[in-house]
Amino acid sequence: MTVDISFHYPPELMSLLIDVIPLLNRGKKDVFLFFKGAGVADSIVATPFQQWQRDKDSINKFEIVRQILTKLNERGEACLRERREILKRVVEFESFSACWEGDQLKARGLVAEIRDVQNVKDSFTRMKLEREREQQQRMANERQQAEALRRREAAIEQSKHDLFALVSLRSPQGRGTALEAALNGLFKAFDIGVRNAFALVGDDGEGTVEQIDGVVELDGHLYFVEMKWWGSPLGVPEVSQHLVRVYQRAEARAIIISASDFTAPAVKTCKEALQQKVVVLCSLQEIVAMLELHVDLKESLRKKVQAAVVDKNPLYKPMG
Repeated sequence: MTVDISFHYPPELMSLLIDVIPLLNRGKKDVFLFFKGAGVADSIVATPFQQWQRDKDSINKFEIVRQILTKLNERGEACLRERREILKRVVEFESFSACWEGDQLKARGLVAEIRDVQNVKDSFTRMKLEREREQQQRMANERQQAEALRRREAAIEQSKHDLFALVSLRSPQGRGTALEAALNGLFKAFDIGVRNAFALVGDDGEGTVEQIDGVVELDGHLYFVEMKWWGSPLGVPEVSQHLVRVYQRAEARAIIISASDFTAPAVKTCKEALQQKVVVLCSLQEIVAMLELHVDLKESLRKKVQAAVVDKNPLYKPMG
């Protein structure tokens, strides 16, 4: 049985206990034995016990119970165990035949009422504990979300720093490799599934036959990513090389990112390719602008994909 976990009997329960305990015990001596059996210390029952010993008729059972329960309540948490045991003995009382015949019906009613009061308290206690558990869970979720947001913002800031640092690199090959790492880190920061750069080796030992800068997953579709840092806009040969890789994969789509924009013929080639494959073109300046304005990269890519599919515009720029 679950009992009241508070440090004091509330007034309603206190009144019911004062009324019922005298009825459950035929004599005054039985009342003292009831409290002794519940583990109540002699020091708490001393005053009414001594009065009873001096003059058996000077105090009745109800006054004995009232004085003892009042002292137990005043001691708060220190007597929590004794109060729990008293309550337990009352709500579990079944031997009403031991009561005076005229008290049996009233005793049954009071015990039933105490059980009802206790059940209500237990229900409220359970609801309170459940609310506290839900609140703690909600706070824990909020902390996790806040921490995830902090990590995401830190990752975005790091990717932005890595992109800006590319300008100082003199080696074209070094810039290309660093660009791949920075952009792949950026995709991960925006929860876009990523497989970093990898190479495919020929089956007949001819070495690397294909170099892939990265693969990202967006809304269930795989996009093969090509990243270029050239001194001039990418032309038809450069975009065509990546388009061939995508054509060779049935469900693949293409994203081409250039630090130097695209020539008009290259854009036209990609537009024609839209008849067979989804192709998205993106400039590095466009990505930097998104970061500066705190635009969600995933949402921007979705808009670019939609423009490519619906409007046949591979170079749509959500930022204007």
